[in-house]
Amino acid sequence: MSATVRIEPGGDGIWIIAPEGAPTVLDDAVAIDVLVLEVLGGHLSWSLLAGQTIPAAVIDDVELAQDWLWAVYGERIAVAIADTESGETEFADVAEPAVPDLVAAAWRLGFAYWAARWWPASTIDGITPLDDQLLDQEITALRAECEMLIDDDEQAPDHETAPTDIAASAGISARAEDYALAAGGGSGDRTTGALSIGRGTGGWDWRRCPPGVVDASERAVSWESTRNSGTTTVRVTAVAAPQLGSAAPAHLRPRAFITTPVGTAEAELNLIGDLWTGAATTPSDSVSTVDVYVPGVGAPGAPELSGPEIRRQIREFAAARLRRATVADDAVDAPLLAEIAAAASDSDF
Repeated sequence: MSATVRIEPGGDGIWIIAPEGAPTVLDDAVAIDVLVLEVLGGHLSWSLLAGQTIPAAVIDDVELAQDWLWAVYGERIAVAIADTESGETEFADVAEPAVPDLVAAAWRLGFAYWAARWWPASTIDGITPLDDQLLDQEITALRAECEMLIDDDEQAPDHETAPTDIAASAGISARAEDYALAAGGGSGDRTTGALSIGRGTGGWDWRRCPPGVVDASERAVSWESTRNSGTTTVRVTAVAAPQLGSAAPAHLRPRAFITTPVGTAEAELNLIGDLWTGAATTPSDSVSTVDVYVPGVGAPGAPELSGPEIRRQIREFAAARLRRATVADDAVDAPLLAEIAAAASDSDF
């Protein structure tokens, strides 16, 4: 396990150590496949889809970071960072971890935190959700393995989750094809005599909803526009996440923001069975976009790097991990316990 890294001062006492092209917490915009781990004296980060195993580091307290720099990057780099008198310009060196097992455990911990937020559970696409309790247990165990990196006096950060049904992955009532049909739109509660004038299906920006609220498929959101008595109504349907269960608190209820060529409208979505649904009158017969979000989550208007394409790659990545989860593996990216359990229940999903 080794990689060439660049080492450069970031100003104000900050140091950056990063493989070429690796994301860091200083980037203006961060893709949703980036793993981030807060450590003593800074942050580590990895690109998940790039298969990066040596982390990038942003160090804001060199003295604290010296406890682990040698273990993660090797003695030469640790000495170079400590010797700030001679380290005022950018240079490159080969990172050769002195404790490879620590680097592997750090990656797995970063991945476990990532999975708690971004795992693309989808009934439509057949991606089984991960059990939150198993994830929490493994995060606790991995934090113990990473004690050289992490301040044990600090509370482990909670991952944001929606209410879950522990049996969801093994006891879902409808099959994926049923949800795909629902997501494709239909007459629903259309008013008698209304004229259907348009419909569409798509995905949603994962940054705008907490985990466990909306299905992660690019076919999860559908809309139908109808015209009746001079009024245009757009009905929006979003497939609920498979682990949501039978209810969700009011603050987690999503909304649909509908954009038309001449104005916008919003619809509150209510959970009916396994679908979020709602409707709003719109100022135009034409619908440009339908965006599903939970108020207060994410940053409205912030650029989404790669959009649907990176979401597709993450779904493929998750599906591939589930396929290999039942195979014994001691690699850095070996399956988590929650992935192994999800793969074992996949036949019932």
